Amino acid sequence: MCANSLRGRVAAVDIIPPVIFLMGPTASGKTALAVELVQRLPCDIVSVDSAMVYRGLDIGTAKPGPEVLAQAPHRLIDIRDPAQGYSAADFRTDALAHMAKITAAGRIPLLVGGTGLYFRALEQGLSSLPAADPEIRRQLEDEASVSGWPALHARLAEVDAEAAGRIHPNDPQRIQRALEVYQLSGRPLSDWHRQQTARPLPYRIYKFVLWPADRQQLYQRIEQRFAAMLEQGLLDEVAALYQRGDLVSGLPALRAVGYRQLWGYFAGDCDMATAVRLATTASRQYAKRQLTWLRGLAGLVQLDAGAENNSDKVLKSLGQASI
Repeated sequence: MCANSLRGRVAAVDIIPPVIFLMGPTASGKTALAVELVQRLPCDIVSVDSAMVYRGLDIGTAKPGPEVLAQAPHRLIDIRDPAQGYSAADFRTDALAHMAKITAAGRIPLLVGGTGLYFRALEQGLSSLPAADPEIRRQLEDEASVSGWPALHARLAEVDAEAAGRIHPNDPQRIQRALEVYQLSGRPLSDWHRQQTARPLPYRIYKFVLWPADRQQLYQRIEQRFAAMLEQGLLDEVAALYQRGDLVSGLPALRAVGYRQLWGYFAGDCDMATAVRLATTASRQYAKRQLTWLRGLAGLVQLDAGAENNSDKVLKSLGQASI
């Protein structure tokens, strides 16, 4: 290869802008670390959280408060009413637009959150799946209310074993979507994913994950955090949503962990103690799914979620990569 050609390749690499992914399970300390990084790097935060996009879902999502946002503004929070939907495709479009603005300003996009589907959609692109069908979704929810989501998961395994192997039996949103796609198209969701058009993300990606050294300690933090949320007024927050009158349990916003279970309390489906127990159990299950997904990713720099010097480790890693 001639010298001019080599210089051209090096220059092409140099102009690809960097982006930082900061991932981890719920309650692992992502927001606190992100705020530290903003103080030490020319970064702007883009939230990667499917619940924080909704206005009025504040306490239960651990949405950063005014004092945190004053230090480190977050993009893509409070951008939808709970009555509206917000998809992974919506996120990808919005995130790319914000990342372009951040890069144009000479800064680094710092994408922070725990919604694996959003990270995957951003990095790998999305297939053109059939649009959601409210009638089919209602039918599936009615069936689940009688037989339970594990039964629907078993049905999914019969028509799409590959998707069923990736989806937990207690993950209603993904089970519902996979069955919906199959009923609409006659094709398994896994087939659609294989036909996904890969569009490389035009950024150099640096991935960091906050990983709990002790999973039981993570579960304890989850329980303690939910108890703190209740003390901070989470029940009143859900009550205000319930009293609006235009929201129903099947909406994506109200499937968020904690909100779904407390909604059931207001609907008379269970008592308060049961709702709290179901919410903490669902939070632990969600953390397990997040960890399973993260374990399968390549190119991660793992950080101890309980350590106090993680921002130093991130800066050292980025320095070695010559970001």
